Amino acid sequence: MTYHWNWLIFLEQIQSGDETYLAWLLWGLYWTVSISLAAWALALALGVLVGTLRTVPSRPLAALATGFVELFRNIPLLVQMFLWFFVFPELLPKSWALWVKQEMPAKEFVTASLGLGLFTAARVAEQVRAGIESRPKGQRMAALALGLTEAQCFRHVILPVALRAIIPPLTSEFMNVFKNSSVAFAIGIAELTFVARQMQEESEQGVETLAAVTGLYFACAFLANRGMALVERHYRVPGFLGAKA
Repeated sequence: MTYHWNWLIFLEQIQSGDETYLAWLLWGLYWTVSISLAAWALALALGVLVGTLRTVPSRPLAALATGFVELFRNIPLLVQMFLWFFVFPELLPKSWALWVKQEMPAKEFVTASLGLGLFTAARVAEQVRAGIESRPKGQRMAALALGLTEAQCFRHVILPVALRAIIPPLTSEFMNVFKNSSVAFAIGIAELTFVARQMQEESEQGVETLAAVTGLYFACAFLANRGMALVERHYRVPGFLGAKA
């Protein structure tokens, strides 16, 4: 059978409501961006903390941080989503039952953001650890010799340079957040992949639907890349080439 092309399908009204397919896709884009930004905020804050703890002299703290990274990095993201959505609520006290019974999309949004954020935080933590360990050990020793505490040494000497040096790999992680957000369709939130599947089944215009969704994902990743490139250019360490001094 010859495929019937219809690029005006996006302007047509959906069969199950009053909005158009284009509005449906834009609504899915809204949830994709919302989940991605919330997850990235969590991943960046927690990843910096955990990555730093992996390099501190305290063995218990370093072991705890390492356990976090190994746990969330080695379990597939989709499995983590199911665990947070179906298993974790069953372990909560009965006084938290109100949260478990919340209507869509509050519960799904928080679950998706939390699952994706923790998964990405483990990866960010590894980038932060690598950035800290790439710095010359003499910097830390000199800071301690000047009377700075261990915490002050990390805050004022090591982290400012290490974080600026790892912006390029963090860019890749930021782009991956947008792409990995597609896993949220598995718990029922109407992000881009979920909407694409529904639109494809309802309109039977699979090529047009997938082309539009692919373009939207590409646009999100590309804008994230350009945004992080501006951050890198602004915070670049003068003369830093990635080699140890």
